[in-house]
Amino acid sequence: MDIGETIKNLRTKNNLTQSELAEKIGIARASLCQIERGTRTISLPLGKQIADVFGCTVDDLIMNKASGGKI
Repeated sequence: MDIGETIKNLRTKNNLTQSELAEKIGIARASLCQIERGTRTISLPLGKQIADVFGCTVDDLIMNKASGGKI
């Protein structure tokens, strides 16, 4: 599983829409969609923002070890 799939899984486990997560991290929904599909990479600062939303670390996202964060 790649980081985009991990983000999508965390987002759905936490009952967030793409629009809601995109708003929380300050990007367009279309950009988040591309990240989840794996057609766009993320910067380290954006990875940190995403990890903060889910209560995990960037390493957890990258290594696919995120536990689901705030459920």
